[in-house]
Amino acid sequence: MQSSETGRAGLPGRARAAIRDSGLAQREVSRRIGVEESKLSKSLKGFRKITADEIVLLAMVTGVTANWLITGSDSAPGASTVPPQGILPQRHRGDDKHAQRRRAIIERAWWLFAERGFEAVRIADIAAEVGISTPTVHYYFENKQAIFAETLHFSVKLAYDRQIAELAQIIDPAQRLIRLIELQLPTGPEGRAEWSIWLQTWTKLAVNDGGLDSHSPGYGRWVSTVRDVIASGQQEGCFVDEDPGILTAELTSLIDGMGIKVLAGLLTSEQMFTNIRGFINRTIITTKDKHHES
Repeated sequence: MQSSETGRAGLPGRARAAIRDSGLAQREVSRRIGVEESKLSKSLKGFRKITADEIVLLAMVTGVTANWLITGSDSAPGASTVPPQGILPQRHRGDDKHAQRRRAIIERAWWLFAERGFEAVRIADIAAEVGISTPTVHYYFENKQAIFAETLHFSVKLAYDRQIAELAQIIDPAQRLIRLIELQLPTGPEGRAEWSIWLQTWTKLAVNDGGLDSHSPGYGRWVSTVRDVIASGQQEGCFVDEDPGILTAELTSLIDGMGIKVLAGLLTSEQMFTNIRGFINRTIITTKDKHHES
């Protein structure tokens, strides 16, 4: 928990606090987010705007949420439904050696599980990636399933951070809905990794594998975000006047199915986006707003 003084410091002040509390040198943070140290310094002093992409990367590297960086609170209402308590990764001061190490285990395991699959990854593999011993990994996590559950939390946070950083800036409901979908495509290494974790979660749940109690509230957060965007568009007269719950179920089912096809190599992410955008134009956006959209 950050102090109320830090909460009033604005985005640059909260970014400075996040870096300070991460235990990482500013130079290392600059390297990890891909921004020149001189540019990052200007941003932290308020002389240069911190972009949406940089907010997301800062949140990922330092362990805070994008919502906290922007508003000073993890639970402030915004353009994306706030995850239920306990769904996000543990908040902590990362300058503690144990906190840094635990976060490193989760982040490296996230990549390994995504690229190789849960069954193919050993605790020893994760330890080697982090540069620690296998017993040290067991000090923080009882078993591999516990680590996987935390990588699911990590995936929820990544999606939440992207949505918070970008959606509030988009006023037009149709553009906001389309951008929301675009942010969740299995595009690039990170996007495919995130989808891989979700797909493996669904597979494990299909065979009654326990230890993934965060799946339902985590997925529910995504569904609520889509529904809220649709309901908001309906209030403004941009979307059809039908049950938003049904529209949300149809749209999210289409996204889920096509995302699986992309990971299976049956569809490209570009084709997926084109198909989903077509569905939105045909079934959700009103005739009046379609003319505006074109």
